[in-house]
Amino acid sequence: MSGRAPRLRRVRRLVPSGRMTKGATPKVVALGGGMGLSASLTALRRITGDLTAVVTVADDGGSSGRLRDELGVLPPGDLRKALAALCGDDDWGQTWSRVIQHRFTSEGELHDHAVGNLLIVALWEQLGDHVQALDLVGKLLGAHGRVLPMSAVPLELQAQVKGHDEGRPDAITTVRGQATVALTRGEVQSVHVVPEDPPAVPEAVAAVRDADWVVLGPGSWFSSVIPHLLVPELREALEETKARKVLSLNLAPQPGETDGFSPQRHLEVLARHAPKLAFDVVLADKAAVPDIEGLTVAAKQLVGSEVELAAVAAQGDDARSSAGGAPDRHDPELLAAAYDRIFRMHGRIGPWR
Repeated sequence: MSGRAPRLRRVRRLVPSGRMTKGATPKVVALGGGMGLSASLTALRRITGDLTAVVTVADDGGSSGRLRDELGVLPPGDLRKALAALCGDDDWGQTWSRVIQHRFTSEGELHDHAVGNLLIVALWEQLGDHVQALDLVGKLLGAHGRVLPMSAVPLELQAQVKGHDEGRPDAITTVRGQATVALTRGEVQSVHVVPEDPPAVPEAVAAVRDADWVVLGPGSWFSSVIPHLLVPELREALEETKARKVLSLNLAPQPGETDGFSPQRHLEVLARHAPKLAFDVVLADKAAVPDIEGLTVAAKQLVGSEVELAAVAAQGDDARSSAGGAPDRHDPELLAAAYDRIFRMHGRIGPWR
């Protein structure tokens, strides 16, 4: 691959804001969690009318963690963020996006709870069905896509971390909980989930197997991206699907979780957790890749993939990380243009269904 990245046009919207007719665009499934998945969904809804998000359910912090502990439910926060990202750009969509993201400020028990979290949990209790409830919320919001949890049981994320204890820099410590893993000091060696071998949501597995394209990442590598590979049925679906697959890399290492990680190191840890999983394309921002040749070789050797470089970072002071000054937020139009180019340039399984 050439070291020179292609120039990508900005994309306002490549599909109309209304419902697409069946067969007009590829079936795309995006997996992840948190703001990384939101970035992908905000971009992908601009270029396809058939979009499904498969979301991690290991969050144990903030409003999600409190609801999970008190009611024994799936953590709703990442599901809420995905629904908000799928809201349209019209007044209805943007109004509802703001409403479900709104957090209460008080001196009482409602402090910092997100409206969308309460709405989702209320519908789970009313309907007794995770998927049906999320579909109903999506219908209310006019969401341009479907949101599914990756598992029907809440998961605890556990990580083996070298140097988590500052007094024992070479010791390996087990760190428990997604919120703690995401901010851990030291070097994460591996992650696993409890319970082991959790059941996948059947609709999520079916979506992956039936997709034309699957997108994994960007996002918190150990706490939002790799957890999908720890659900056996979902990992097998990713390995066996006939869909083409894109691995979307982060713009910058994350404080704590992936401090000092190169793009190649991200691929190494992913391959260690799912050695049979291959991708067609690794997407990276050229400015975030100091060693293009090294990434190209690693992508081919570790995940059997080509590398596509594109300018996908948002610009300006508000897009820059407070830690290192590097951009850490994707521009939805530029990311949409990158995905659109990949979908068009790397072929398709057959006519879009």
